[in-house]
Amino acid sequence: MRRLILASSSPRRQELLTQIGVPFSVQVPAIDETPLAGEAPSAYVQRMAEEKARAVLAQQKGDVCVLAADTSVIVDGLILGKPADAADAKAMLRRLSGREHQVLSAIAVADQSRLQSRMKSQVVSCKVAFRTLTDAEIDAYWHTGEPRDKAGSYAIQGLGAVFVQAIHGSYSAVVGLPLAETAALLGEFAIACWQNKETDS
Repeated sequence: MRRLILASSSPRRQELLTQIGVPFSVQVPAIDETPLAGEAPSAYVQRMAEEKARAVLAQQKGDVCVLAADTSVIVDGLILGKPADAADAKAMLRRLSGREHQVLSAIAVADQSRLQSRMKSQVVSCKVAFRTLTDAEIDAYWHTGEPRDKAGSYAIQGLGAVFVQAIHGSYSAVVGLPLAETAALLGEFAIACWQNKETDS
């Protein structure tokens, strides 16, 4: 059986991959995540996912497949990554308050053989609408600790769910790993999730 490595330290992505019945190990890539000058958000998340996959694949031997992902919150054409500090997080949440924003999640799968390496990637776009937030709510949310390591300073699968009025697109993509697309892409690399595995009759 092929080994799958998830190139991510995110507990959310690990939980989502476990949810669809795919065995994996984890290795965290070390890459520079700074956007390039003039880089479009969709190009940025796709490049990040591919670079993470390449970085981990380069350290492997044998029949190994690597899955990587990257998620960014986009509003007013700006990429909202993880907040640098409390002021940054609160500014992001004020910008998201009372309006719709885009969430881009890229996935990349890579493997290699003696002849060549393969890489396939895909970007999934979703829209998320926030209700209007008060300054008191934003301050209280920061003090929960949840926004500190989240793109856009919120977690839809956590306490931040109370801010969300509507989602147009894949919930799992907003969390950080679009499951329908991930399962399909892994299938192209002979990595099966639960519905493609043989079961005893």
